[in-house]
Amino acid sequence: MKQELIHELFQKFEAASREIQGIECWSARELQELFGYKDWNVFLKTVEKAKNACANSGEPVGSHFVEVTGSYTDENGEEHPEDDIALTRYACYLVTQNGDPGKNEIAFAQTYYAVQTRKQEIIEQRLLDISRVAARDKLSKSEKKLSGIIYERNVDDKGFSTIRSEGDKAFFGGFTTGEMKKKLAVPDNRPLADFLPTLTIKAKDFAVELTSYNVVEKDLHGETAITKEHVDNNKAIRKMLEERGITPESLPAAEDVKKVKRKLENADKKVLKEVKRMTKKK
Repeated sequence: MKQELIHELFQKFEAASREIQGIECWSARELQELFGYKDWNVFLKTVEKAKNACANSGEPVGSHFVEVTGSYTDENGEEHPEDDIALTRYACYLVTQNGDPGKNEIAFAQTYYAVQTRKQEIIEQRLLDISRVAARDKLSKSEKKLSGIIYERNVDDKGFSTIRSEGDKAFFGGFTTGEMKKKLAVPDNRPLADFLPTLTIKAKDFAVELTSYNVVEKDLHGETAITKEHVDNNKAIRKMLEERGITPESLPAAEDVKKVKRKLENADKKVLKEVKRMTKKK
């Protein structure tokens, strides 16, 4: 396929995308032309095959193929209603997979939607990674804050370790920190929180923040009183999660947050390097 045709098709596919209620989609009527189909009914047969493929994949067909009413203008300038279908990116990809591979437009579209879907997945994963790293950093700061507060209330580092351990035990339904580390295959020399999913990290952070607040608000002193407060807060957060069908100890381990952080930093370095390269070119 010639470079000029690829560029032309890319521009057409980009221009054809629409946004409905925050979801990127394409008009089946427009794609009919872009895919090189002259007859709407012939193209509809391909769309039906794509719907079947969608159903077989376990995805809700109605979420990816939405029947809408469009319009067209005749040679006299008058508008007329016509049936149309709004297709998500995934629906478009399925249509291309069931289209005529002999058409240049279909061959291009197969690659276009596959790449676009992959790009979206990469972006979504990056946002999830950033959220997890931020949550872990926040938990560290919250624990440091609590440590400072209780140090002024006659609790040393050993006492703080006990308070945190008892909080974990209450949060994880009786499992100690050590038992959870074994359960999730966390190395002995690494913090449990570095391998917890984002939801768990944020829940634990909320419990720590509650303890910091109440220790000051209730003017608590000593290891016993503060431990009880921390345990009560962890139990309360656990109860809230359980009411929503979530048991913290049952959630699988997540990727080492240090590796996630390095991955993000390396990606940023690559982008910066590319920007510098492009700048020098100019």
